[in-house]
Amino acid sequence: MKKIVIIGANDFQNQLILKAKEMGFETHVFAWKEGAVGERTADYFYPISILETDRILEQCKKINPKAVVTIASDLANITVGKVASVLGLPCNSPECIRISTNKYAMREAFIKAGIATPKFYRVDRIEAYLYGLSLPVIVKPTDRSGSRAITKVTDFRDLEAAIKKAVDQSFKKEAIVEEYIEGEEYSYEAISYKGKHTNLSITKKYTTGAPHFIETGHVEPCELSEELLYKIHYVMKRALDALQITDGASHGEFKITPEGKIRIIEIGSRMGGDCIGSDLVPLSTGYDYMKMVIDVACGKEPDFDREYMRRKAEIRFLFTMEDVEAMHTYEREHPEQIFRISEIDLSNLGNVSDSSTRLGYYIITETL
Repeated sequence: MKKIVIIGANDFQNQLILKAKEMGFETHVFAWKEGAVGERTADYFYPISILETDRILEQCKKINPKAVVTIASDLANITVGKVASVLGLPCNSPECIRISTNKYAMREAFIKAGIATPKFYRVDRIEAYLYGLSLPVIVKPTDRSGSRAITKVTDFRDLEAAIKKAVDQSFKKEAIVEEYIEGEEYSYEAISYKGKHTNLSITKKYTTGAPHFIETGHVEPCELSEELLYKIHYVMKRALDALQITDGASHGEFKITPEGKIRIIEIGSRMGGDCIGSDLVPLSTGYDYMKMVIDVACGKEPDFDREYMRRKAEIRFLFTMEDVEAMHTYEREHPEQIFRISEIDLSNLGNVSDSSTRLGYYIITETL
């Protein structure tokens, strides 16, 4: 049986495990044991941290997989890149992984490619020159995702605390301080094969807003003008090239300013989390995005055939008991629209601080 290695086993990654099994792969999954939903669904589960690349690599040499993949984690993506590269399997280059998982290196790559980017600084503590920035600014770790330690600062008296929080969350103990961009937020879901980029969908993003911008939900499709779509495709594909993304999924977050300009927030060289790639894209477009990711990781050209459909797909995240009750009400009143409800974890009730501490989610879909 053909074998595949999957890095990560939380609820989002579990959708990839199930897809790989559906495609006839024997699944070998590596992850922390705590919270590993995929432990129950994988054919073989290895309770090894996704950060322990050398241990994972030694196991993979014995497994001899056809592909190494992940879909929704920068940390897992770094491990995938290292392991796949050593095993001689299709993957993005080490340089691509470096600049697409570090926000400071990413900004430098955009500047080098002539792509508009906000003024930014890399810091590990507050410095006098930072007072030259125009408020508001965004402070975040250079190497984390999932809304961890992101803060919008509107008063310089709050800057030092925001930097300390971001540095504490950073693996490299570095933060980036950048000018805040006004505008509506979206994400760009794409698949690349041998350097050719194909957009599959654009997602409207909703957040808690300032100061921490934790995602509250995502919706596809988006109704955007042809003029805006042209600008988005032009800017985003240039950015994918700037980050040297050649093979696999990518998730680019951007804003459309009040003046109609496209400004990139960041781009990951992996599928978007929050069930965007695993569920919203296939539900709203008919594209089998996870199959594309697996095919490209196996060195195969992605299959763009689809059963045409036009459906609204939406994920709503749970922060409070009121959200949970609203979900149950929706389930009673519109059971035909419920696609999936996650396991609900109330241990963080009243203490949701980032995407990883939300209580759960539900996905709804309806024909347009």
